[in-house]
Amino acid sequence: MADIDVRVFSRPEESPENVSWDRALELWARSYLRAFAGHPNLIRLLATTSIRDLSTYEMYDAVIGGLRRGGWPQGQTVAVMRSVEAFVLGSALDIVAPGDLITQESAGDGFAEVQGALDPRFDANSSAAASFEFGLTSLIQGLKHQLEALS
Repeated sequence: MADIDVRVFSRPEESPENVSWDRALELWARSYLRAFAGHPNLIRLLATTSIRDLSTYEMYDAVIGGLRRGGWPQGQTVAVMRSVEAFVLGSALDIVAPGDLITQESAGDGFAEVQGALDPRFDANSSAAASFEFGLTSLIQGLKHQLEALS
């Protein structure tokens, strides 16, 4: 299998070097989501391909370095990064899920609510966007709480 060059996946809209760890993590998550939602087949490759290119190590090192500068203990930084990465990859798969993922026959009485929740469009009004926003906010707030508890 070919190596994955993730430089395209690590370019947030703002520079993460001069912001708080939580804002930098948010910028990275959004950048990652845009890239993987646009190329969902790469998710499988990322999960099953050995990392060999320097740019991938540099990206992960930058994320971990930002967490360390933000006060995260060395033993926690990889877990934080991997948790956010897993959330983003799952969100990217949610975005590209087919619109007919659940049929009325399989959902029964709750079909309208379930169908609306699985709207695959990713724009400001879609359920996929709302789910990502809710989840990212919840994840980062939970991480802030955990960091405070560690202090």
